[in-house]
Amino acid sequence: MRKIKGVYIVGGSIRDIILGRSPFDYDIAVFGNPEKFAKKIAVKKSDRIIELGKKDHKIIRVISDNKIFDISSANGQTIEDDLLKRDFTINAMAYSLSSGEIIDCTGGMKDIADKKIRMVSDTIFEKDPVRLIRAYRIGASLNFEIDTNTVSAIRKNAKLIKNSAGERIRSEFLRILQTPESHHFISQMADTGLLFAIFPELGKLKGCIQNRFHQYDVFEHTIKAFYHLENILNNKNTHSIDENTASLLKFAILFHDTGKPLVKKTDKEGNVHFYGHSKKGAEITKEINIRLKLSTKEKHFIDFIIRNHVDPLHLFIAKSKGTLTNKGITRFFIKCGDNTPCLLLHSIADMKGKGDKVKEEFIEFAKIMILKYFSEFMPRKKMPALITGSDLINEFGLFPSPLFKKIISKVEESMLSNQINTKQEALSMVNKILNSD
Repeated sequence: MRKIKGVYIVGGSIRDIILGRSPFDYDIAVFGNPEKFAKKIAVKKSDRIIELGKKDHKIIRVISDNKIFDISSANGQTIEDDLLKRDFTINAMAYSLSSGEIIDCTGGMKDIADKKIRMVSDTIFEKDPVRLIRAYRIGASLNFEIDTNTVSAIRKNAKLIKNSAGERIRSEFLRILQTPESHHFISQMADTGLLFAIFPELGKLKGCIQNRFHQYDVFEHTIKAFYHLENILNNKNTHSIDENTASLLKFAILFHDTGKPLVKKTDKEGNVHFYGHSKKGAEITKEINIRLKLSTKEKHFIDFIIRNHVDPLHLFIAKSKGTLTNKGITRFFIKCGDNTPCLLLHSIADMKGKGDKVKEEFIEFAKIMILKYFSEFMPRKKMPALITGSDLINEFGLFPSPLFKKIISKVEESMLSNQINTKQEALSMVNKILNSD
């Protein structure tokens, strides 16, 4: 950029440059007309200018090559006035395009050196409550710690988060979950009460004592299961789950037992039961997902994991009783589809979160199921179908109907279970089905 007086690069981009990172987007504060400066940047035919925000805080966005420049009027009479109204000291520095100097009136450089997240003033959370969760998102992204006074202010102002839009909370929260050490910061959010201010449903898990199969109450179990899941996901040698799916899987395990307090029952012998808790938890989390305005795809994935998170344990119990068949395993794989590895990894972390009540044999069983899915089920799934709808029409004179679909499904299930391997075997099986019906 050219040297122009009264124009400053501000905010996180300065922080990132100091940290040796390459910013994708740049915030620019202008004393003067933002639109005019935007036109000076957008010189290529492919460059685009977009107006964002409200009249009292208009942002002119320039998209040039692979960079984004958000240009707005400086907030105050001087650049120092502007910086003192920002959120955290490490975001409250400016680079002057005219002098080439960095303006740091809040101690941001020192806080970067000390790896600290520190508020610029104790009023920042009242002005924009989403900054409460942003403190943890920045801390998680940079592996910085939040300073003591800022933590106290977050604890004091935690309830203000309810005034923030759901989609803004979602953006910050999912970005926390995308980091490799999010457990540390989720735990800190719980300590200040911010986690429960955002998700009151999690507060109900505290003090909900479980049965003999658990060492901890529901909330402590949840946090420990989250920790173990994150460790599993951080080991890229054990899975091929992408970053976005991994963050949604972490989200799911955080809410997987939210149904337990509502369905908890104690029988005559004093045994505690949570029948139907997975279904109830899925219903509760559905409301949370709506509140945060998650996408339809994200909602469906989270719902599936929570609603079915007990299924792997049911498979294991069947194996322990000697009643688990190849067909039973195949039905599980068909039902779960692409979500199979995620559900099984979730179940391993869930089991590890039970403390001294862990069943190591279940963990080994779940690992074997993952191996079976990739080494046996998926290769057979990619094989051509043994029979098609045309075969049912031509060989048996059938027409599309519920029976038609039932036959195709049964043949596929038998093929995937390695019970039949040829077209002739499939046709014989169809004969048996028709004769039995």
